[in-house]
Amino acid sequence: MRRPLVAVLIFALAVVGQVIVGPATASAARIVRIDAKSPTRSAVFIDSVAMGRTIQVDVLHPADSAARPSYYLLDGLDPGVGQSTWTNATDAEAFFAGKRVNVVLPVGGQASYYTDWQQDDPRFGRYKWETFLTAELPPLIDAEFDGNGVNGIGGLSMGGMAAFTLAARNPGLYRAVAGYSACPDMSMASSAVTFSIANRGGNPVNMWGAPGSAEWAAHDPAALADRLRGKTIYLSTGTGLPGQHELEIKPQLPENVVFGGPIEAGVNACVLSFGQRLHGVGIPAEIDRSLTGTHSWSYWQDTLHASWPTLARALGS
Repeated sequence: MRRPLVAVLIFALAVVGQVIVGPATASAARIVRIDAKSPTRSAVFIDSVAMGRTIQVDVLHPADSAARPSYYLLDGLDPGVGQSTWTNATDAEAFFAGKRVNVVLPVGGQASYYTDWQQDDPRFGRYKWETFLTAELPPLIDAEFDGNGVNGIGGLSMGGMAAFTLAARNPGLYRAVAGYSACPDMSMASSAVTFSIANRGGNPVNMWGAPGSAEWAAHDPAALADRLRGKTIYLSTGTGLPGQHELEIKPQLPENVVFGGPIEAGVNACVLSFGQRLHGVGIPAEIDRSLTGTHSWSYWQDTLHASWPTLARALGS
């Protein structure tokens, strides 16, 4: 990592030269603390002006200072406490060790869909995740962790849906986008989205207004599909039927089958529909529907591994 003075200078140049493609201009967000967990893992605490509070972001990174791309990897509906669930529930830290990439893991954002909510919510407070992820965070990551300005974004479930939304709304920011068991079609997912927010104590109307409004359409990757043109696209989904991991991890079998099975079956139908949408407008995508399996972490670890060769080529990693 660079020394603090160099990082400040690079950040200043990045802000001056940045073309903002998202909903807001880069602000005076700043890093307030970095806790080194290991030579290749850091917990970064960022004073976000957009959010009005300090946000933790974990970064998996090479130990040296050579320039590299960044892969923003988003969590699901109920993210981990104190760390991303990607590092808690999968082998992501070991998997990316030695790879020429920064893996950027936002911590928090329960049921946020990583978007800018129209209204502050009594349960969740101020959610301005799109501004944070697209305007505030990238110049800080590039300055502190030797990013070369090349970015990809991905996520599982809620995070995968959000990854496609962010990529479509900020087409100049990402070269690649990946979704693991994600449904990037709001016309098919709106009921599940509103239920998931309400089920966790939030008011879904505070996000984009009532379903069917113009703001929902403005955040729908299927409606914005043409903005994904030219990007490397990866999507994976299981069938919803019990598979290899349900047999291996028997204590999780009832939860995975009863809850994760129907969810994954719905995701599977959505991914098929979204793939047809992309094909219809001439946008190529790698869609892996080969796995039997449920909506659960063991499969997301598998598909993270499976997706990386495709994403690495796109990022030049």
